Amino acid sequence: MTTRDGTGPAVATHCPLAYFWGDDGYGLEAAVEGMRRDPARFPDGAPEKARIQIDAGNPRAGLAELGERVATGVMFGSGVLAIVSGIGNATRRTADRDALLAALAVVAPGNGLAIVEETESGTKEPPGKSVVEAVRSAGGEVRRFEAPREGGLAAWVEARARERGVALGPGAARELATRVGGFVREGDIDRRQQGRLAVMELEKLSLRHLDGAAVTADDVRDLVAEAVPGTIWGFVDAVGMRQRARSLEFLERLLDSTPEPVLLAVLHRRLRELIEVADRIAGGETPGSLVRSMRLQPFRAEILVRQAAGWSLDELEAALEGLLELDALVKGVGGRSADAARQRLAFDLWITDRVAPA
Repeated sequence: MTTRDGTGPAVATHCPLAYFWGDDGYGLEAAVEGMRRDPARFPDGAPEKARIQIDAGNPRAGLAELGERVATGVMFGSGVLAIVSGIGNATRRTADRDALLAALAVVAPGNGLAIVEETESGTKEPPGKSVVEAVRSAGGEVRRFEAPREGGLAAWVEARARERGVALGPGAARELATRVGGFVREGDIDRRQQGRLAVMELEKLSLRHLDGAAVTADDVRDLVAEAVPGTIWGFVDAVGMRQRARSLEFLERLLDSTPEPVLLAVLHRRLRELIEVADRIAGGETPGSLVRSMRLQPFRAEILVRQAAGWSLDELEAALEGLLELDALVKGVGGRSADAARQRLAFDLWITDRVAPA
């Protein structure tokens, strides 16, 4: 077995301790199962799994259960692999952190401990660095699992298909990767479920060709519903670029999972930024000077300048006025009320009437 922190070289280990983290939910589960079935770690047989969630409001209860589980050995049969998550909640107070670190030192023979943290996509550091260092110092495995995307996800799907003996025809893996959102590039996408969803759909597709024939790209299009995740920043950029169809496409995905006030807040911020950028450019500022005057990152200044160029100041002010009316409708200001269908229609009309180019 190996230990990897996502940046350093691999090192052999047989220690029954591990810290797995990242946004690849499927990879995390597979790593735990691989650890459980590793005879070098558990020569007496695969241990039973015991899942423990550390509650943010009361971490002591979970830590006490964890310490009891890993410290109690078994006389006959397999041991226990404690799978614990939420350890970020147990590292804020010194006493709780010390209790967690103490549990690492009392793992009885035949038992094991796997700390598993599903993090948001883009998270660069694992929760609880002191615990990471303790696991590494004890000889345990530390590894980050990053969800694959685009061509990487297509290759990942092909690998999972080979594991299951499922033949894929040309383009089938790429089509499946596309349908679960692997080719969406915005940075705020939550990719934690993409691997699980891709494998579930792959196993469903395998039932179509029990004779062993290859799954085709047409099979994927026929049987796999699109589950492309919504992205707030992709939506706001589409609005800024005045792309009606793309804005409506993103909005359709977001309204089922994102509160309307959140969408209104980010839209309001973007319109205010575009108005300020347009005003400054009209006043003689250069795109480069916005980095200093508006305290923007260069790439963000470039995006805002490009988007502002597609609007007149009158159009931006009209869009902002319409957004304020939409905000009043959503919040029921002045006795207004609207159900979900009417709110969705109001968003659609705002994009069509105020955002789309005349």
